[in-house]
Amino acid sequence: MTDARILLRYEAEAADRRVAHVVIDNPARLNTLTPPLLRELAATLWKLAGDETLRAVVLAGTGEKAFIGGADIDVMATLDRASAAGFISLIHEACQAIRALPVPVVARLQGFVLGAGMEIAAACDLRVAAETARFGMPEVKLGIPSVVEAALLPGLIGWGRTRELLLLGEVHDAATLAQWGFLNRVVPLAALDGAVEDLLQSLFTAGPDAVKRQKRLIAAWEELPTGAAIEAGIDAFAAAWDSDEPARMMREFQAKRRNQQK
Repeated sequence: MTDARILLRYEAEAADRRVAHVVIDNPARLNTLTPPLLRELAATLWKLAGDETLRAVVLAGTGEKAFIGGADIDVMATLDRASAAGFISLIHEACQAIRALPVPVVARLQGFVLGAGMEIAAACDLRVAAETARFGMPEVKLGIPSVVEAALLPGLIGWGRTRELLLLGEVHDAATLAQWGFLNRVVPLAALDGAVEDLLQSLFTAGPDAVKRQKRLIAAWEELPTGAAIEAGIDAFAAAWDSDEPARMMREFQAKRRNQQK
């Protein structure tokens, strides 16, 4: 019997600043991911993808000890070749659901961020961590390779550091991961929620349609060769004028500049 679950709440300072907070709630086991929890997480995220009122999603874990301490080792210890593929595919589906969300996903990271927890964090668009957070991909120490969204790590931290992280399975502090480029912000634990809020406030100053287009374009860039990526950008730029957002926001900018010059 387990009380592990996914919590969902919304906040909105205004109608155009609606944020969904998705929380992995399994603190007694460091928010480790079981198959039912992974299915619930993916289902929650896929549902949010259809909510056109959202501006952002914040992904977090309950308590101070862990964001996600990894996948459930008790479950993995029972796997065989056939069931292993099904289990790891659940982690991939949760990561895929994060990446498929049309709005930015901010990872709020504290305590342990290990294995599947790092893959979930890597799938997010932005990562804010407490100074006390600890990061690692220790799968090789359990006789298995790091897979699925670990494939995102070279693009975030480079091939050399990815090899160090995955081949040695060591745990690193937040300062190191920030230096490597994995983290966008590192703050004291007491300031973590404030840092997430500051990032959201900055995000709210951007055009909602532009941010969604930018997220889609970045995802396309990950898959395309340079020439095709540039062409995709040209198309995305032109398509921005399918709405009134560019003209409206540029008029607002021009008016503000004129007022400042008076």
